[in-house]
Amino acid sequence: MAISPNGALVGHSAALRLWAQVPAELAERMAPLSGVMVRDAVGEIRRVVPAYAQPLEGKFREVLVGAVEMAIVKCFDQITDPDGGQDDWKDVLRRSGRIEFLEGRTMDSLQTAVRVGARVVWRHLSRHGRDLGVPTDTLFTLADAVFAWVDELCRVAVEGFAEAQANASGALERRRRQLLKLVLAEQPASPRSVADLAGSTDWPLPERVAVVALEYREDQHQLPSVSLGRDVLVDLESSTPCLVVANPRGGLELDLRGRRAAVGPTVPLAEARQSLAVARRALGFVRRGLLPDVPFTSCDEHLATLALLSDEFLVGRLSARALVAFAGLTVKQRERLETTLLAWLETRGGVGEIAHRLDVHPQTVRYRMHQLEELLGDRLADPDERLTLEIALRARRLLDRARDARPPARPA
Repeated sequence: MAISPNGALVGHSAALRLWAQVPAELAERMAPLSGVMVRDAVGEIRRVVPAYAQPLEGKFREVLVGAVEMAIVKCFDQITDPDGGQDDWKDVLRRSGRIEFLEGRTMDSLQTAVRVGARVVWRHLSRHGRDLGVPTDTLFTLADAVFAWVDELCRVAVEGFAEAQANASGALERRRRQLLKLVLAEQPASPRSVADLAGSTDWPLPERVAVVALEYREDQHQLPSVSLGRDVLVDLESSTPCLVVANPRGGLELDLRGRRAAVGPTVPLAEARQSLAVARRALGFVRRGLLPDVPFTSCDEHLATLALLSDEFLVGRLSARALVAFAGLTVKQRERLETTLLAWLETRGGVGEIAHRLDVHPQTVRYRMHQLEELLGDRLADPDERLTLEIALRARRLLDRARDARPPARPA
């Protein structure tokens, strides 16, 4: 047994160093009280701590009585043999902590139970110590040892509790990520498969969901963790991070720690993948300048733009065909006539209203409309052609704005 210059046991905890100061003969004289201490400590824990107020039977009895017995018997063992093994009681206490978590009790209840039991033990030791004529200084040392011992018991039991909690949390998160993938799979999963997995993941199975697409960031693995409710399935670390929010009502108030996001339309659960597709498209439009550059984009507020540019190849082909009549014009001529035509299509108002919108003289509008009639002829009177022209002009305006907003390329 190694001794430091000040007389303390080297490599031992505070409790063990205190136990070593208690006379071994005192432990031998008090050891017969251990059975009564166990009984009274268990009874007081069940009386004082609500989580333990249940019949003393089965697994509950095995764990509670076993842990109390180990803690009390080990008290006396440490006095008579300070160098005795530590693994046995630590294993018992860690196991007890793990079982407490699995049984649904809290860490606070566990720590309270340990301290309640310690008070009972100390009452017995102090009363019998006085009866035996134990010196006051020795009793004080014994008290310090008991309560230092309690701190060690709590620490080891909490380690077991936290370990079980972490394991359960890790397993739960894995199942929730699996559920998110199932909900967003290309091939829709059966409702029964989704319901079964949701039941094992603490996810309240919703009728409707919204999917939030998040921008990928190179530093996302270093970002602070995000605290979201149990109704949110989370993928914050993949190359296409997203959230599935159950039963969204009103606005989604999410603290995403600086991540730009877009929330897709609220849809039936079976259509979650479509909500995600729209949200990702919106996020891409924000990056390109087709939608306002804001931290959180609601797709429901931009459905027309999202629908209009949902297939840019087709809208490009449509625009090229619809506006072929302007191909021979200069850039400035084309811009003036297209702007005037779109104002006419959007308002179908008189010359004065169009002139006011474009901030030009009414005579200028009449001149441009005459040019448009020469270029487009009967197409201006055909409802289908007017719709095609408006789609083409709106799409071109959006794409031109996004191109103009793009920062200039750096010289090579």
